[in-house]
Amino acid sequence: MTVSAITSAGAVPSRRGTVFTVWAPYARSMAVELPPGGRKVPMKSSGGGQWTVFVPGVKPGALYKFLVNGEARPDPASALQPQGVHGPSAVVDHSAFNWSDAGWKGLPVEKLIIYELHPGTFTPRGDFAGIEEKLPYLKELGITALELMPVAQFPGGRNWGYDGVYPYAAQSSYGGPEGLKRLVNACHKAGLAIILDVVYNHLGPEGNYLECYGPYFTDRYQTPWGKALNYDGPDSGGVRDFFIGNALYWFRDFHFDGLRLDAVHGIFDFSAKHLLAEMQERVAALAAETGRKMHLIAESDLNDPRLVSSAAAGGYGLAAQWSDDFHHALHTLLTGESQGYYEDFGGLPCLAKAFTEAFVYDGAYSKHRRRAHGAPAAGLPASSFVVCSQNHDQVGNRLSGDRLAALAGEKKLRLAAGAVLLSPYVPLLFMGEEYAEDNPFQYFVSHGDPALIAAVREGRKREFAAFGWKAEPPDPQSESVFSASRLDWAKAGRGRHAGMLSFYKQLISLRRRSPSLASCAVKDMEIKFSPSSGTISLLRRRSRSETFTVFNFTGKGARLALPPGSWKEIFSSEAELKPRVAAKTALLAPESFIVFTRSYR
Repeated sequence: MTVSAITSAGAVPSRRGTVFTVWAPYARSMAVELPPGGRKVPMKSSGGGQWTVFVPGVKPGALYKFLVNGEARPDPASALQPQGVHGPSAVVDHSAFNWSDAGWKGLPVEKLIIYELHPGTFTPRGDFAGIEEKLPYLKELGITALELMPVAQFPGGRNWGYDGVYPYAAQSSYGGPEGLKRLVNACHKAGLAIILDVVYNHLGPEGNYLECYGPYFTDRYQTPWGKALNYDGPDSGGVRDFFIGNALYWFRDFHFDGLRLDAVHGIFDFSAKHLLAEMQERVAALAAETGRKMHLIAESDLNDPRLVSSAAAGGYGLAAQWSDDFHHALHTLLTGESQGYYEDFGGLPCLAKAFTEAFVYDGAYSKHRRRAHGAPAAGLPASSFVVCSQNHDQVGNRLSGDRLAALAGEKKLRLAAGAVLLSPYVPLLFMGEEYAEDNPFQYFVSHGDPALIAAVREGRKREFAAFGWKAEPPDPQSESVFSASRLDWAKAGRGRHAGMLSFYKQLISLRRRSPSLASCAVKDMEIKFSPSSGTISLLRRRSRSETFTVFNFTGKGARLALPPGSWKEIFSSEAELKPRVAAKTALLAPESFIVFTRSYR
């Protein structure tokens, strides 16, 4: 057994038949039910809640359900649900896929420029094959990694993905496991990494049959989205294995380069070794076995540096975490919004601190939370943090799902792009941002339970109350809401949208070819802000590359003295300005930025 191996689950086919395995400590009896005719094959208990049976002649593609105390239920570790969340599971042979990425070893986290997308709204096709068709476009844009919103099987054909109920099953309407593997393989062939968003804090409500199998959930903790998972209570070992095994599954059987762990503040575990620390250890072991880089990236509302601190320093050792503070500081500065959690932000000092220290709230008092929040991130590399000006949450959880392009003019959109892509952190773009897509990205579902649909509608209204939004929110169940959230690719080739796309390409290219504009150590940066001029400046060094970037967030021109030495202007957000040799002063137009490089003689 290899060091990364973990308890097997699900259906594993071979030439002679298929082995079925399930962890079901609540079961008094277990069997596999196989069509046609509903043939029932009893399973044997092997102790510890494990049940297993080998059934000769069962081939990939065969449908099955488990009989839990006589009740037919889908497999919790199903790899494919071809008839939806309530239908039978299907046997999948993961060893049959013809991978061609043996030479792909992945990218270090500091090389990531991430592009987040929703598989159902990214293209007219709304599936994995549609994404694959867009890989040449994404490659030309200059990003280095795709990030897929969750693809675990969810109810119906429309969902953000956070209502998934089969963590091992790639959504059948997107193309299932075969289509997902083809996409990963194509990304690697194109030289792109690919990251998958996974949800380990809850499961969706519809089609969720885990409770009949064992103690997957607990009443000891609560999440806003559903029952908390049992990671530290009685008989929690099987639950931990199930979800750690899931992380290994995506890396091992689908060759993903990274997992984005959704809302880890909703993962409750008071064990001596936290679930995330154990997961990181197992993933690191698998990475060592395969020789591929594998990254765990957390979304967290905690501002807790332990997530990305090393195990030696008492941390969990994850590769990176999202920094919401950077987004909030930038968003409030550009839009002036101050409702909800934005009341904690505003003004240049917040953004300057986010540039310098990743967390604005690092133990400081939060008015919104009415308590001190966070801890300092001092000493951690800049590549430990992912930043953005837009993402699915910050757009989709607005009343109308309005993007920054609907809230700010072109100058501010360019400022937002510059702040993210020229930050020392790992930048993330949200699909369509690069050409100033102004279609909304709204919250959508396609549940089948009328009571659940009504609860989702009411829940959205309560969420928006905290922001003071009084209007009726769009109906998440409506197909028109889903359709309105699709990208309009025709825009990318015309007018101001084409101009923004060209701007993003140039800016990404600048970051990639200038070593000091990529992620760098805190000791190699000097960040200053001037309340009087409304500017933030970043002086950065890496080897013989040295850049000075200055942002003007005000509606009037600004003048700023350059550091001593000889500087050349290499980029300006003002398209009409051509790069020139600078004197001693940077002259900035309203709402603009300029990048200089030091000239060595």
